[in-house]
Amino acid sequence: MTATQHYDDGLIQLDGRAITLRRFDFPSGTAKIIPLDSIRTWRAEPLTWVNRYRLWGSSDLRRWLPLDLARPTRSTLVTLELDEGWWRPAFTPVRPDEFVALLSELAARD
Repeated sequence: MTATQHYDDGLIQLDGRAITLRRFDFPSGTAKIIPLDSIRTWRAEPLTWVNRYRLWGSSDLRRWLPLDLARPTRSTLVTLELDEGWWRPAFTPVRPDEFVALLSELAARD
């Protein structure tokens, strides 16, 4: 695996098999590992004020955001729709262009 096939910004890790969201669960702060083959769809959109100041948890009762104290400084929200479950994990990558490009490349392989 080359460096271009791996993304890690300290809170979010993406490799050829899974996305790991660190500090996901409340209140324990444990990580959530999401296999890429369990992602039905995903989208990246500009971060709006509704989610910008939501440092941990849900602001719309559909998406769950892991703890990210720097979220107000981020620009992009990525939301995953999984095969199972009500909650849609959502997160704000530090380097969104790099993350979205890699996720698009990995999703195209399936």
